[in-house]
Amino acid sequence: MQPTLTTIRQLPAHIGSEVVLRGWVYNIRSSGKLRFLQMRDGSGIVQIVWFKGSVDETTFAKLDTLTQETSIIVTGRVKAEARAEGGVELDGKLLEVVQVAVDYPIGPKEHGPDFLLSNRHLWLRSRKPHAILRIRDRFVKAVRDFFDQEGFTLVDTPIFTPAACEGTT
Repeated sequence: MQPTLTTIRQLPAHIGSEVVLRGWVYNIRSSGKLRFLQMRDGSGIVQIVWFKGSVDETTFAKLDTLTQETSIIVTGRVKAEARAEGGVELDGKLLEVVQVAVDYPIGPKEHGPDFLLSNRHLWLRSRKPHAILRIRDRFVKAVRDFFDQEGFTLVDTPIFTPAACEGTT
């Protein structure tokens, strides 16, 4: 049977099945013959457990070359795990590296606001700003739904005056 392409959010519906996930490396830890890979996609984060005896040497060695935000495709079996985020984890079987991320500048350490704003396109991939954006999205949707139900029409007015940039006259 062909593995099902799914998202991390949908994993609890696939317990016991083999699935394919596409996403990015969030974190990786090693402990002897085990590798614990945390992977994220737009819907959440899941841990994928790789045991040296259950995958080929090439795949296991490839795990040690992964960097944060490397784009990957993983095939594995979903299993229930009460201690895991979302209540599930994957037993890794196949790993395909789509693109290795080079020098990802945002790590687990704290960074100042100037640094984070300079790298905002990368910072938004982190948990906290992503959660804030999801809350903001829900709020904006609720406000728009309210006004829509009340019969209001959204009007986007044209801007007649250009924004003045620094250093212009």
